[in-house]
Amino acid sequence: MSEPKSSGRPAPTPKPALDAVMGDKTGNPLRRALWLDALDQQLRPHLPLTLRNHCRLANVNDEHLVFLVESPVWHAKLRLAEAQLIDAARSIGLKATKVTIKTASPAPPRSPAIDNRNGPHAVSAATHKGLRDALASLQDTKPSRS
Repeated sequence: MSEPKSSGRPAPTPKPALDAVMGDKTGNPLRRALWLDALDQQLRPHLPLTLRNHCRLANVNDEHLVFLVESPVWHAKLRLAEAQLIDAARSIGLKATKVTIKTASPAPPRSPAIDNRNGPHAVSAATHKGLRDALASLQDTKPSRS
């Protein structure tokens, strides 16, 4: 048998997935999302404490900031803080002159069954006990061989 020939060049190592996506122009939406998230993290400390967990920067379009809030109540409160938002945006280098606030309901909570479908505790203890009892009852009814 002959030995496999080596080319003398080291085998190329695979790129991490994030590097592969970001290295191409198909990564532009991802880069923009990361940029918006970073801006949101910079602007959030400038908001009143009561608003910080109820709104999120959704978009920046030239001089226009777009925020999402959870309900009309937070919409009104953020509207009152609009001047503060514009000042904060300018302090981090944006040329903001206008703020739009949109109300969007939060994402519905995920079902525990969906969250745990691949986990070790995918079935509740009651379901597990019920299945075990049903299996035991089926085994008790098997005819015996005499």
